[in-house]
Order: sequence, then structure tokens, then C-alpha cells
Amino acid sequence: MPISSPFRKITRRAALLGAAAALMFATTLPAHDARAEDTVKLGLVAALSGQSAKSGEAITRGITLAIDKINAEGGKPLELVSRDDESNPGKGLVAARELAQREGVAAIIGGLDTPVSFAIVPYVNQQKIPFIGPWAAGTGITKNGAEENYVFRVSAVDEYVDEAITEYLIANYGAKKPGMILINNPWGESNEKGLLKALEKRGMEHAGIEKFESNDVDVVPQLTRLKENGADSLFVVANVAPTAQVIKSLDRMGWDVPISSHWGPAGGRFTELAGKSGEKVHFIQTYLFTDPANPMFVKLQEKFPEIETLADVTPATGIANAYDATLLLAAAIEKAGSTDGPAIREAMYEISGVEGMIKTYDKPFTPDDQDALGPEDYTFAHFVEGQIIPIK
Repeated sequence: MPISSPFRKITRRAALLGAAAALMFATTLPAHDARAEDTVKLGLVAALSGQSAKSGEAITRGITLAIDKINAEGGKPLELVSRDDESNPGKGLVAARELAQREGVAAIIGGLDTPVSFAIVPYVNQQKIPFIGPWAAGTGITKNGAEENYVFRVSAVDEYVDEAITEYLIANYGAKKPGMILINNPWGESNEKGLLKALEKRGMEHAGIEKFESNDVDVVPQLTRLKENGADSLFVVANVAPTAQVIKSLDRMGWDVPISSHWGPAGGRFTELAGKSGEKVHFIQTYLFTDPANPMFVKLQEKFPEIETLADVTPATGIANAYDATLLLAAAIEKAGSTDGPAIREAMYEISGVEGMIKTYDKPFTPDDQDALGPEDYTFAHFVEGQIIPIK
């Protein structure tokens, strides 16, 4: 009969305990997912709450449709990681840092508000993180003077918009002395420069430049000054709620004057706030859904069942810009064969043949021009019974 060894017993017990501990430890860890390692994360910084939430929702829907298309076609899968900037520049910068440092995103899509974009631009250029804007139109966002510029855009550009608005007021209303009423922030300042440049180019004078705040509920004093100075038309630059206050103030004054606007009113249910007179405002768009049989509209309805009619898509321009921006970014990542920021940036200058919602893009970016859309891609629209339709 063999002698039992205490060392043998200890070893056997230790082995059993070790195995149990290993099993317990293993159950506390997530299962290894090879696909997760291969997934490329894209970050989104946008206003997902507050008065611009409809715009943030449109951007999210456009990105989601693009990611669904890309993932269905194979290759490295994409994943969207979103942060709400609440239209606050400081929160937008914090969100961008978090996406880059904690989430390890390959690139950031965002900047619904021009002030938020201006806050993010220096950071992404310093950190060499590609940043592509599907909304904010401030001219200096892409034309930021950086030696190595990582900021791209698929959206309107203030300088081009201001030229288009000026020409529109002249051609359609014979404007000779327009007045400006602009939101008092960097977006308003960007458009002030562009509008003055457009007027100077034509040798035209203006009736004044008035500023107002986003929370102002009455702008009659500013509008009265413009009227007394002989304004025969108005440039308006502001988002949904502030522009609605301009319209209500005009109604209180009984002043019926032609109004041409940047695309701010398109960012939500504008006429619900402004009333019937809101339909008089003609504004810039880069894309519109006009046919319920449009294949992209059908896909939107399939993905988001709450979309029942064309009027439920507000605004289409945000969806289209974000969709196209995501396809261009994905094409650059594919071409670069890497998620390295400098490699993606260089690839952005080489992509072509990307079929987007707005158009097909062939070499849309150069180091001297990092805006994919120009004046030829703009159209004017207005609200009619809650739906954005093109001006006929």
C-alpha cells in the first residue's frame, strides 16, 4: 500500500482551486471577439438634444444609413460612437477629446454648430485626427490656416452661401439695399464677412447690420432700425428658434419684406414656431427629398418606421450631407489601409468615384480646398405645410 504524500495532496488541491479560480476569472471577462478588434470606430459630435436636436437626429440617420451600406458590402466593419455637445463649444471639445482618447476613434464627424466646430478644429489638427463636417458652414472651419489641415467638409460654406443669397435677392426681388440681421456668435460673424464681400463685389450698399441673441424673444428694435434705414430685403442668419423670433417680430410690425436665409430654419419644425409667415422665408439647401419613391427615402422609412411622409424628414440636407461624408471617410480609410490619421488625410485627396446621395464625388478634396460641395450644389427651398420643398 503506497504511502500518501502530503505534498501530493496539496498539489492536487491547489490544482483544483487554481482551475476553479481560473474559471471564475474567465467568466468575469468579456468573450474574445475578433470582429470587435477589426471594427473601425467613427465618432460623432453633434447637438443631440435642445433646439437643434432635429438636425442632430438627421445627421445620425445619414451616418447610420451609410454605415449599414458599408458593413453590408464587407470589409472592415464600422461602428458609430456618439456624443451630445448640446450646442456648447466647451462640451463639444470635451466630447472630441473623449472620443479620441477613450474611444480611440479613427475619425470624427460633427460640428453641427459653427462655434462648436471652431472649438474642435485646433484640437483635431494638433492631434492629427481627421474631422469631417456635415453641417456647420463657417468659412474658417476648413480654411483654418493650419499647415497640415485635418478638417474636411460635406456641407454648405458661408462665403458661397452669402454670394448665392445676395444673387437670389437681386434676381428675384430686385434688391438694392438689403439689411442684415445676424445671430451674435461666430456663425453670424462668418456670414457678416461673406455678405459684405458679396455686396462690395456688386458695388451695393446695405441698410445696416443688426445682431441678436439666440434667446431673444423680440427683435423689433433691430428690425425697426433696418426698416428706417431703407432696407428693401433682409438677410437672416440664425437657427430655427431665433429665426422664428425674427418672423414673429416682423408680423408684429406688419412689415412684409423679402427674406432670404441661410439654412438655419431647416433644422427643425420651423413653421410650428414661426407660424404661417415662416413659409415666406427662402433658404439654402444642399439636398431635398421630393419623391416618396426615392430609394434613399424608402431606406429611411425601413430603418426608421417613425418616418411616414416626406414632411417627417427634417432636414433632408443633414441626412444627405452626413451620408455622403461617411462614405467619403470610409473610402479614404479603405484606401489608406490604416486608421492612422495622417494616412487617412492623404487618402482623402485620392478618393474618387464615390456615389453619394447629393452627387458622385471625383477627387472632392485637395490640400487647397477641403470642401466637397460648392455653389453649384445649392438650391433654395421653403416650408409649405410643414414640408421643405424647392422654390419653383
